[in-house]
Amino acid sequence: QVQLVESGGQLVQPGGSLNLSCVGIGRMFGSYAMGWFRQAPGKEREFVAAISRAIGATGYGDSVKGRFTISRDNAKNTVYLQMNNLVPEDTAAYYCAATRRGGGGFYYNREDEYEHWGQGTQVTVSS
Repeated sequence: QVQLVESGGQLVQPGGSLNLSCVGIGRMFGSYAMGWFRQAPGKEREFVAAISRAIGATGYGDSVKGRFTISRDNAKNTVYLQMNNLVPEDTAAYYCAATRRGGGGFYYNREDEYEHWGQGTQVTVSS
């Protein structure tokens, strides 16, 4: 079992950058593949990025490719989401998720593939 706590969300101007963090509280953080999702008001939750528990394989949603980077530091039980060149459409609550399914080299981009979720951190991109 792992508890996830996100941080780093705030108000930022268009073109700016943010680095979100998600700390996993519990044992064996390194055995979880991790993902970031986001949900804007009135919209469905959307896949943002994911990273495997080993090898470091990563995947991204089409709307963030080339602007966002996911990474992890298992020694710190933390996964990061570096967000660059932010646009107003990136405004959303961002959620961290964890799963122990599959092999070490896989990442997952569907909500139903994750067992554990954080409470979310709000990112607002506005001038």
